[in-house]
Amino acid sequence: MFDCIIVGAGPAGGTAAYHLAKRGRSVLVLEKESLPRYKPCGGGVSPAVQQWFDFDFAPAISLKANAVRYTWQMSDPVEVQLETQEPVWMVRRDVFDHFLIQQAQNQGAELRDQTEVTGIEFKSDRWQVNTTNGPIEGRYLIAADGAKGPMARWLGFKERQRQMAGALEAETPAPDPNDPTIHFDFGQVKNGYIWNFPKAGGYSIGIGTFRGGGTQDLKGMVAKYAEQFGTDLKTCQQYGHALCLWDGNQKLHTQNAVLAGEAACVVDPFTAEGIRPSIFTGVKAAEAIDRALAGEGNALEKYTQVVQEEWGSDMVWAKRLAGAFYSLPKVGYKVGVKRPTATTIMLKIMCGELRYSEVVNRALKRLGGSFIPGMGG
Repeated sequence: MFDCIIVGAGPAGGTAAYHLAKRGRSVLVLEKESLPRYKPCGGGVSPAVQQWFDFDFAPAISLKANAVRYTWQMSDPVEVQLETQEPVWMVRRDVFDHFLIQQAQNQGAELRDQTEVTGIEFKSDRWQVNTTNGPIEGRYLIAADGAKGPMARWLGFKERQRQMAGALEAETPAPDPNDPTIHFDFGQVKNGYIWNFPKAGGYSIGIGTFRGGGTQDLKGMVAKYAEQFGTDLKTCQQYGHALCLWDGNQKLHTQNAVLAGEAACVVDPFTAEGIRPSIFTGVKAAEAIDRALAGEGNALEKYTQVVQEEWGSDMVWAKRLAGAFYSLPKVGYKVGVKRPTATTIMLKIMCGELRYSEVVNRALKRLGGSFIPGMGG
């Protein structure tokens, strides 16, 4: 019997496995796909995640980006050089996720990929996890099976506080294989943006709508956008995927189990950043389960509290900003994105140096001031 069974080998699952195994706990990670596996994702990672690990992520980073270029409907560009100690990491998720799992395995965690979970049952003091390869028992469970995984539902989290968003993505070879610029385009897609994230030798080009985009021709828009980079998305495999945006605090623990990563609906509702919050929940879930195994009665309850206090309390402000920005994107572009300090502020938020709560009031005033005389500043 394992101390903890983790379902899902993404950033949350891999992180939790690493930290629990490092504390000497017996850990099993179950993953339905075969690792390494392709995962559609822009793959931008805040270097701030390094603080939670004692190994170097260099082998898992595809490219480091040190410039951002914004456009409004493919014109009116703004270019910003990133003045940060460490550039933003661009990763390919097959490599990044597998690297994390390998670090966990080095600490003693066990991986069983190609093993789909078919159901779970609580048996007096342990979980029985039924899989396509037979049942397994564990004292605790971490559900880290993503936006569409069934674990949260099986654990009894019926009505989750989440806003579902959609993204469409394609990987394509890049004419300039070492372009370290991140590209964002606003104004074409309603309630979202189009992006081009560079990778070594390629681009990850995608489109997302984050506040209910209605019926929009996402495929057509992203294909047209890709043409300006000399790439034809019709020749690429395109992947659609769901995102679980934060939509309010909620309970993340139940009997001997917690939710982590997108299963816990922690994706930033303004930027759709998901990897850093997922890793954060993996770290905190591991701490909570380690304490529960040591006999601390309310350890899992504290996990819910920590995620609410350290992440959710700031996402309230991210949600407010998203509401204002996506309802008035042209104004947002003019008075927000085009300000040179805006990128610096967003980067500081992504790196954990600033919180939304420290800057959103000023940003909302600026947006409001564009319509209300005397309120600009």
